[in-house]
Order: sequence, then C-alpha cells, then structure tokens
Amino acid sequence: MITGELKNRIDSLWEIFWTGGLTNPLDVIEQMTYLMFIHDLDDSDNTHAKESAMLGLSYQSIFSKELSLGERIVDGTQLKWSVFHDFPSQKMYSVVQEMVFPFIKSLHSDKNSAYSKYMDDAIFKIPTPLMLSKIVDSMDELYQQMAGINGEDVRGDVYEYLLSKLSNSGVNGQFRTPRHIIKMMVDLMELGAEDVICDPACGTSGFLVAAGEYLRANKKEEIFYDKGKKDHYMNHMFHGFDMDRTMLRIGAMNMMTHGIDNPHIEYRDSLSDQNPDRNQYSLILANPPFKGSLDYDIVSTDLLKKCKTKKTELLFVELFVQMLKIGGRCACIVPDGVLFGSSKAHKAVRKELVENQRLEAIISMPSGVFKPYAGVSTGILIFTKTEHGGTDQVWFYDMQADGRSLDDKRGIIEENDIPDIIERFHNRDKEGDRERTEKSFLVPKQEIIENDYDLSINKYKKVEYVAVEYPPTSEIMDKIMELDKQIALELQELKKLL
Repeated sequence: MITGELKNRIDSLWEIFWTGGLTNPLDVIEQMTYLMFIHDLDDSDNTHAKESAMLGLSYQSIFSKELSLGERIVDGTQLKWSVFHDFPSQKMYSVVQEMVFPFIKSLHSDKNSAYSKYMDDAIFKIPTPLMLSKIVDSMDELYQQMAGINGEDVRGDVYEYLLSKLSNSGVNGQFRTPRHIIKMMVDLMELGAEDVICDPACGTSGFLVAAGEYLRANKKEEIFYDKGKKDHYMNHMFHGFDMDRTMLRIGAMNMMTHGIDNPHIEYRDSLSDQNPDRNQYSLILANPPFKGSLDYDIVSTDLLKKCKTKKTELLFVELFVQMLKIGGRCACIVPDGVLFGSSKAHKAVRKELVENQRLEAIISMPSGVFKPYAGVSTGILIFTKTEHGGTDQVWFYDMQADGRSLDDKRGIIEENDIPDIIERFHNRDKEGDRERTEKSFLVPKQEIIENDYDLSINKYKKVEYVAVEYPPTSEIMDKIMELDKQIALELQELKKLL
C-alpha cells in the first residue's frame, strides 16, 4: 500500500493537470503514463550503460549523439529526462513536444523496447510550457519520494492509485472492477506457472496484473529460477483484448509497470470474427461489459449458433467457453439476469454450463460492490470446460459484505466474507452438511435441472422466519390511553409556565 504522503503527492500532481484544463481522468492518466515512460527510459538507459561498463562490454545508448527524427538530425542527449528537466519552461516544452514524443513514437522498430508498440499513436496534450514545467518538477519529487519507500512494487501501487481515479463508466458499460474483488477471484483460481491467461475485455488489465502478482507471491522460485518458465511468464502467459485504444495503452503500461515485459495486449473486438482464438487458454478471468452498443452483423457466427442474442453478457459467457482449452477454467462476473433470465438465450447458456461443462460455483455479490460506478447486482460464475459435462453439485455463496461499506464512499469496515469464501471454496468437499439457511451450501445438479436451470441463489436459499409474539390488542390500547393521559398532564404543566 502507498503512504498517505505519497497519495497527497499524486493528488497534487493530478491537481496541476486539472487546473491546467485537462479534466478527463483518462487523458490525465495517459499523459502521466507517457511522462513516466520517458523518465523510465532515461533510468533504464543509465542502468544498462553502468552494467555494460562493469562487464567491460560496449553499449550503444538509445540517446546517441545524433538521432534522426523525420528529416531532422537532433542531439539525442537532450531527449533524456535528466537533461531536459533543467531547461527553461519554453525550451523544455519545445523539446518534449517536437522531439521527445516523435522519438518515443519511433521506438516501435526497436525490438528491445517492450513499451514502444503502445506509443505509436501517442498524442501530447499538455497545453502550456508552464504547466509542463510544474508537472516535471512534481514528478521529480514523486520519484524521489518513491525511491525512499521500501516496497516490492511501489510503482505498481502508484499506478493502481491513479487508475482508482477512473470513476466514470464508459459508453460500452465499462467500469473498473474493485481490486479486492479481482484479488479474491485470482485467489479462488489458484494459478499455476504453466497457465495461459486471458481477459477478453481487459480494460486497464486489472485481472492480468493481479494474476501476475499472485504468481510472483506464490510461485516465485518455480518461475524465476527456471529459464523456460520465466520466458513463458514474461512473453507468453498474459493475453488481453479491448476495443478502447486509450484503455489498451493504459492497460499495457499497467502490466509493464508491474514487471511483465511483453504482455499480449491487443485491439480486438472479442465477440467478432476478428477473434480467432478457440480452445487456446487454460484460464479466463474477466468482468465483461454488461451493456452498450452491439453490431449484431459482426458478431462471430459460431457464437450466434450457440446463443442467438444481442445481450453482450450472454455472448461473452459463451465466448469464454469456446476460448478455453479442455480442462481450462473460468471465473467471470455476470449481472444477476444471466443467472435467472427466462429468455431462450439465457436458458441455453445456463444449460450449456450445467450439462456440457462442469459448473462449480455461483457467488452472489451485494449490489453495492461496484459503487460509485454502478449499483447493478452481480454474481461470479466459476466453471471448468470439459465438453462432456461433469457438474455434480454447484456451490452457492451469499456474499453479504466485502470489507467495504456498500454506499458510494466504500469505506473499509470489519465485516468481510472474502476470507470465508476463499477458504470454503477450496474445501467444498466439507460443505455437504451445510443448511440452506447458511451463507454457503451445495445444490445437486438434478435440483437445478428441475428448476429450469435457474442459478439464482434465492431459488435455493431458505429464509428462517422468526415468529414474533405481540401483546393482546386490549393491552396495546391501554398503553396508548395511558400515554395520552401522560401527554395531557404534561401539556397542562407547560401551559402553567406560559
């Protein structure tokens, strides 16, 4: 976790953007991302130069003396953050706008630059030299403060705090999934070093980042002491797709600031024919969009064969089934309507999961989980792709608290079902004797079939009604009359005082 002092520093930096006229949170994060990248390019170049000198190897700096930018030849050293941050504001602005941005955009031909491919359409939006000078000074102070904090991933935490400022839902129903919910889903799935992980609606790559953090924390020696597994982790494990280029850039940067060199973050409409991935992934973690515009004509025909609908949430669940390899697992967030909707498409999707795959768990979440972005009621679907069934019993959990208040403030509270959910999910074999009145219980497949594949927890949960005994009506009337007398006496006393 980052300190309050560091948060204040980031808030002050954010305020410089805000007062300077950049009020869209996505624009602010994008511009800060670019500047962080420019700062890091300088740091990494200096580090490589020092390492090469220590080993007696030659090193060609990316900021070599003469650089070609279009038709111009410029002195590359003045593109270094450590050099231009001392320039007067007007000169600094000219150098960054006219040289540094074209330079980072041209780095895509450099295979050693993992960041570069996400910079190709970078746009410099800072409007004035004075504003840029203030931002550069503030970022120098931010980096100095970060350097003094002992933490494995201070950069990642800073970036996560920036992303938490994305409070506006997008036109396609995007909103940021709370980090603690993402972490819970990752913990439930118990990732392995061989997994190939995908989020077909990745946004800022929150699920992929959390998956990487889980593996670093739990499989560190297995992955990082094995050359092949480390290469898989850095270059082949993580895949994310989205249709918003701004979110893609932020998502890619989020991954790389968390130490994953080459994630496969791509522009792709996952529901269309431009997504050829079938039977490819061992794990899908996702919170797909629940609403928004959908061009029915471009939806993949093999999805429509199984699920003829315009509802994106149903199409995404079917897509997850098709993208997983046999034995692959999925944990995804769906609106409650997916669990109990009565349309033909709703029932077809639920029947597919129960009859043809192995449906393992339904976790019902309270409607406040996504506040302040949305108040929609949601659940988590967990299943394994088998293509031969295997559903025996489905585990249901009625989450009532997630450690945060369920209002717009989402402050931290003591009540938290998440540790209990993780513990019980991993020990579902001990859940057989749980009563339907408790938070978690098992439901046999046959009972789900008899209920027309309804997966709403309210269909199976039993509510205990406690009988309340009231006194006789005559006794209640006597008490009311007694109170009336008392009120009349006290009014008389009050009148005497006037």
